[in-house]
Amino acid sequence: MRPATCKPLALTAALLGLAALAGCEQAATDDRPRAKPETLTASVPASGRQSALSRASISTKSGDILILEPDGSVSKMKLDSPQGRDAFAVSEADLMALNSNLDLNLNGMVAANLPRRKTDQERALEAFARRTQPALPAWDGQTTVEKEAFLGSRVVPLNPDKAADLVEVQANLREGVDADIAFSYATCALAAWAKENGGKYGRHIRTLQDTRNGKLLIGAAFTLSDSKPMGLRVMETKETLQECRARGIPAA
Repeated sequence: MRPATCKPLALTAALLGLAALAGCEQAATDDRPRAKPETLTASVPASGRQSALSRASISTKSGDILILEPDGSVSKMKLDSPQGRDAFAVSEADLMALNSNLDLNLNGMVAANLPRRKTDQERALEAFARRTQPALPAWDGQTTVEKEAFLGSRVVPLNPDKAADLVEVQANLREGVDADIAFSYATCALAAWAKENGGKYGRHIRTLQDTRNGKLLIGAAFTLSDSKPMGLRVMETKETLQECRARGIPAA
């Protein structure tokens, strides 16, 4: 019986696709089925270096992948594993890199539905975004705000000769006030000050607190900017003032 004609699969690795096509041409001229090789080899993009190639050996029996890294170490993984699929998830850009390095003709071998691989920077930004917090701390339904707890605040520049956009909110509250309420008071005071001075955003740097003469003293430092900065907690003037009013926190 002649072996069935091979059909290229949606690419998982450019050189594996080439090996499959080569096998089809061999079978077409030989009536006898060829024995399955014990291993297949391919070149894959090296870890973290799309312009460099690593040599990979794939066992056809166990499905193990052995990748020789540029530093001489060997990475081992299963072909049918997240790491294995990622190692052989070849994008159009990867194929062009292989073509440039090995002078191969890979036209027509790019799977149309292959998703674009995220860069390390994109994954890092997504992880950072998951850690960000709203400008005001989240409160539960049991939090009570008493106007008598807020004893005044002011915004002062820090190192005005070096960084005019670095300020500190100095807020006084009644001793014993919840720390989240105290920080919210300082943030609301900054939002009111920023509105008067044309500021749009404030990125939280650090908060210090102390008690003196029956008062809780807060010193919250922020950097100001006209565009939204990177930060785990960022104050946006208009939205923050709306939230302050909704919670009953004075902005002064």
